[in-house]
Amino acid sequence: MRRVFAVLALAGVAAVAHADDGAQWREIGNTPGAQRYSPLTQIDKGNVARLRPKWTYHHGDFSKGDATHGATAFEATPLMIDGTLYFCTPYNRIVALDAETGGERWTHDPKVWLKGVYAPVCRGVAYWVDAQADAKAACAQRIFETTLDARLIAVDAKTGRPCSAFGRNGAVNLLAGLGTVREAEYYPTSAPLPIDDLIVTGAFVKDGQRTDAPGGGLRAWDARTGALRWVWDSVPPDLHAVTADEIAKGATLTPGTPNVWALMSADPERHLIFAPTGSAAPDHYGGSERRDLDHYGESVVALDSRSGKPVWHFQTVHHDLWDYDVAAQPVAYSTQVGQPALIAATKLGFVFLLDRETGKPLFPVEERAVPASTLPGERASPTQPFPTRPAPLHPLSLKRDELFGLTFWDKGKCQAAFDALDYRGAFTPPSLKGTLEYPGLGGGINWGSVSVDPVKRRMVVNLQRAPFVLRVIARADYQGATGGSDLVGVNPQAGTPYVVVREPFLSPLKTPCVPPPWGELVAIDLDSGDIAWRRELGTLNRMAPFGDRFRTGTPNSGGSMQTAGGLVFIAATMDQYLRAFDADDGRELWRYELPYAGHAVPISYRTRASGPQYVVIAAGGHGALGDAVGDAVVAFTLDGK
Repeated sequence: MRRVFAVLALAGVAAVAHADDGAQWREIGNTPGAQRYSPLTQIDKGNVARLRPKWTYHHGDFSKGDATHGATAFEATPLMIDGTLYFCTPYNRIVALDAETGGERWTHDPKVWLKGVYAPVCRGVAYWVDAQADAKAACAQRIFETTLDARLIAVDAKTGRPCSAFGRNGAVNLLAGLGTVREAEYYPTSAPLPIDDLIVTGAFVKDGQRTDAPGGGLRAWDARTGALRWVWDSVPPDLHAVTADEIAKGATLTPGTPNVWALMSADPERHLIFAPTGSAAPDHYGGSERRDLDHYGESVVALDSRSGKPVWHFQTVHHDLWDYDVAAQPVAYSTQVGQPALIAATKLGFVFLLDRETGKPLFPVEERAVPASTLPGERASPTQPFPTRPAPLHPLSLKRDELFGLTFWDKGKCQAAFDALDYRGAFTPPSLKGTLEYPGLGGGINWGSVSVDPVKRRMVVNLQRAPFVLRVIARADYQGATGGSDLVGVNPQAGTPYVVVREPFLSPLKTPCVPPPWGELVAIDLDSGDIAWRRELGTLNRMAPFGDRFRTGTPNSGGSMQTAGGLVFIAATMDQYLRAFDADDGRELWRYELPYAGHAVPISYRTRASGPQYVVIAAGGHGALGDAVGDAVVAFTLDGK
């Protein structure tokens, strides 16, 4: 064993020995390709019913919202490395816990400025080892986090102290090189990506604000020093892309370009980064004011990690008008014959299976005619790409008599609202009449992405049916405030002729006007593209009398994890349950009611070869979804031992 580690050290691999490396959780998705899969088998179909909490940790860093910022959402996926759990709170405090006991080892509070932040959230941190440093030196192992006030910070993984040699006193200002940025208009919510001794950052850019919104390009920073190494300015290939050298001389990223707010993944062997992109600005109007910046919008873009140059890109929506940004982290796998492949899942409920090296689809993708725009000045794409295998997972049409209500009265209200809207199926463009958007702008499939069993080549994905209404109003006719918002409310779209108002399509009793299930869990055979099984996900527990008996599914936010024990673990729903399903047939085998809804991704690990297998999830609700908000991290083992 000593010889093995000596060889690894000489090869330039991390100089830290990991006693049980296959049982750790070192990345947000466990692997650079983000499969969300654990090879552990101690917990299996036969004993999962014995899972009990072993410990619960409360970080205390949450809020129901106030006059300056919204209610929190706890969506973090912890990392587990060498017996320590690392995660971030909604206010960007980094917490390190003993992974066996839940005891606090250290915390780091970057004291973020939160004014105007819509929903404080942090989905995770990144871990990096300096292979050139003495393993015992300070900051030889680092935790990186991007903050809600747009900083990239580095702290020592052992102590939580800032790495003073990184940037300025352990931080890099991510607002530099963006030009004028308004309050809470640009901030990261997802973990940065470590690759090739670089830390790559993207960010959320507030929806629908203005045509000259901050540029959405990616930047790569030296993991040791914080120096800017490269920039991907996400402009079309025929336009000049700003470089890192130009940024250093005072240039800014091109305004209004597609951004990358969701989690990125990577193929380190091929030096590839897979970036899921959003829309060019603004989201719901793409006339001449958008300046033809759509080329890389709503795409998975493969970049060379050493230079930031695009290698290929696959566009999932042309000339997006619906806020159908690619929210799901791309997930790598290998086909039955060993071909490197990649999964691109979208808000439409589409799943595109691609060649990881070229971006070419593994199954046919059809360009189909879609409705034309009726909005003066707009030019919607006449066709959109539809996957053939897997077939679309979300309904793409809706009839009046299919509308849902708990009573005849509220169903009638839904039908009256439907009659007043423009709806011609999927991809009906925004209009002055008001448009029903189904799938809605929250998905479908969102940031929780998919999990993959690499042995059985099985994908599992959760999705929701949550329709929205888009109301376009001529700016000259709009009398309300234009302060802007994110998920709902007014999008001012400054620089265009129109204001847009967004709202969920709900009955007066606050249920979706579309038929259940409102949440689903689906398994797909990646070899054939066929659906292996599907079932509802969620009940009306805590939302209606005897709600646990109503298996309607619920809108959901979060993701799944698969294990070699033949299980799928997922929370994500509004009913506060963490569940385990039989991965082969979708039968529910176990559930546990969490202190708060678990809008996160569960992980599994063991800290030593003879120790128990853990399942851990962040459970803190989501204020914007209407959940109770909280601060729990819950760890489960067999019999709680």
